[in-house]
Amino acid sequence: MEKKATRDAYGDTLLALGAERPEIVVLDADLSGSTKTNKFAKQFPERFFNVGVAEQNLVGMSAGFAQAGQLPFASSFAMFLSGRAWEIVRNTVAYPGLNVKLVATHAGITVGEDGASHQMLEDIALMRVIPDMTVIVPSDYPETEQVIRAVADLKGPCYVRLGRSSVPVLAHKKNYQFKPGKAEVRREGGDVTIIACGIMVAAADEAAETLARQGIDAAV
Repeated sequence: MEKKATRDAYGDTLLALGAERPEIVVLDADLSGSTKTNKFAKQFPERFFNVGVAEQNLVGMSAGFAQAGQLPFASSFAMFLSGRAWEIVRNTVAYPGLNVKLVATHAGITVGEDGASHQMLEDIALMRVIPDMTVIVPSDYPETEQVIRAVADLKGPCYVRLGRSSVPVLAHKKNYQFKPGKAEVRREGGDVTIIACGIMVAAADEAAETLARQGIDAAV
């Protein structure tokens, strides 16, 4: 099965959107090689801003760009974008309802080599408790492409959670179209339902196959 990283889909889609939408600006906290915003930076240097290791400033500047009519995408590791900058996200972006897109990479515990300081399990909870914050966790490369385009059109603050590692490219239903707030029913089943997001969708598919061999009909 082909594997590709969701953060690569972010970088590729952001680059394509940059050519289509001149109002897009991209901000990063000195991690553009890891978040893949370096692709946008190379093509559109006048619309890319590296703020350094200063995540609060990253979010604050993004709020300013949004107030000025631009469409900012702000990126860093999940630990720092949702953890270190949470107060600024809450007070400066979400409460005024600004059109800022926060895209976090290296979420979860798949970054074991970076140590506990870089692992982030709490980010979904932290962002979900903020009023009017849309939280999206795409499952694979193709869905991430659709998600990035969708949040660019969605008004208001968004948090997109991506991983570091390459993950399976899933077999989505024909003509599948991502819609914010709507689940993808990947498999019908009458005995049990497995609900998953992000990289766990592939694991849910695998679990359903295992259960089927045991005579248990699982929906995913």
